[in-house]
Amino acid sequence: MLIDVPRAVALIALVALTACDPAELVDSALKRTAYSVVFPVVNIDMPAGPAQAGTNCILDAASPDELRLLARDVGVEAGTSTKATIRTIALRPAAQSCFAANGVPPLVGGGL
Repeated sequence: MLIDVPRAVALIALVALTACDPAELVDSALKRTAYSVVFPVVNIDMPAGPAQAGTNCILDAASPDELRLLARDVGVEAGTSTKATIRTIALRPAAQSCFAANGVPPLVGGGL
C-alpha cells in the first residue's frame, strides 16, 4: 500500500490546527501587538534587555481589556493615555513582583 504523502501532511496539519485553542491564538496575537506598543515606551527608560523583561511583566499583569486598549495604538507613537495605562499596570503588585524577580529597575523616567 502506497501512502499519499501530500494527503498525509495535509491531514496531520488539519489535526494539529484543530488541536489549537482559537482563544489562545487570539490572546497570543493580542499580546504580541500590545508588546509592540509597550516596549518602545519602556525602552525609553532602560536598555533593551531589562525593557523586554519589563514589557513582559506589564503585559502579564494587564487585563484582557487593557491588552486590547494597548493594542489599538499599534503603528502610532504612544500618547499620554496609553502611557498612563502602561504606568498604571506597571505599578500593580503583580508587575512590581515580576520586575523584582527579573532584575527590572523601577520605571521612573520620561517614557512613563
